[in-house]
Amino acid sequence: QVQLIESGGGLVQAGDSLRLSCAASGRTFTISTMAWFRQAPGKEREFVAAITWSGGTTGYADSVKGRFTTSKDNAKTTMFLQMNSLKSEDTAVYSCAARRLPGAPAADLAYHYWGPGTQVTVSS
Repeated sequence: QVQLIESGGGLVQAGDSLRLSCAASGRTFTISTMAWFRQAPGKEREFVAAITWSGGTTGYADSVKGRFTTSKDNAKTTMFLQMNSLKSEDTAVYSCAARRLPGAPAADLAYHYWGPGTQVTVSS
């Protein structure tokens, strides 16, 4: 009922910046929270950031706090992730997720809709 498409991934050098986008379509009025997750090769998927759709409250993983910023455009039903001071350990597939229920949990199982992901590679 909700479709999510990420864009903006690519290959950058350590210290560079990158801006990801997640466009939502379909029954977007059901979305309560949108979030970013990432998964590196051989590792479990981990929470990156989240934003509530109505209030704009944000939350971040400790590993990205101070470097990444998530924001949204309500009219375009699009979420953004501004990534600054990128490190090699930020290399991962970044996925957009949406949740119908209130709150912004860090557990990926708490989210109902997922995009296919976009690759971010940071060279050192």
